[in-house]
Amino acid sequence: MFSRHELVWLSSQGWLAARAAALPGQLEAFERWQRADWPLVVRRNDAGMGADSVSLGLALPPDADGRKVRIALRALRSEVSRTLPALALDAVHGAAPAAWKAGLAALDAQAQGLAVRVYGSLALQALTGQAYLTPASDIDLLFYPASVAQLQAGVALLSAHAALLPLDGEIVFPSGQAVAWKEWAGARHDAARVLAKTRDAVHLASCAALLSTLEEA
Repeated sequence: MFSRHELVWLSSQGWLAARAAALPGQLEAFERWQRADWPLVVRRNDAGMGADSVSLGLALPPDADGRKVRIALRALRSEVSRTLPALALDAVHGAAPAAWKAGLAALDAQAQGLAVRVYGSLALQALTGQAYLTPASDIDLLFYPASVAQLQAGVALLSAHAALLPLDGEIVFPSGQAVAWKEWAGARHDAARVLAKTRDAVHLASCAALLSTLEEA
């Protein structure tokens, strides 16, 4: 089972199929990604997807006008050669701007024992060496709590560090439902509903139901 934001490397057959289905203007990007052995990223499933397929995305660096081109593609599971989770915090330090380095190091040190990973522009810059970050970029994080205590500690940690770093991203509950951590931090958890994302859909979920997945874990 693939997860949103998971990193995926295609086999040679997978890239052959991607190039065959490429739209005008996409072929050059596919060939560059294959030559460099850069990963694609799992995105939300397209409608009508078969169980033997996975929806993927290839995000190009911003162009000279700041436009971000994102290419959607599909692959068969048999065309995936390997996968990795989103990057750990310590894997992106070298790609971070100087203004973020001290804050990221402090966040990494204080997040020990919590599962926190990085996706988005900072992760792509670390993976490819290309210039994805702009002055408006955020640090997109995935936080995977295993218990209510971890959830509370992680949200408090992110809230504290958001005063110094442009933190964004999601809490991923054991059910696979993902909620923006800022929305969760501002919700009344006894009665509120929040926007939750899964591989297949976006829906409103009750905070109580999400918390129950942690209690069961």
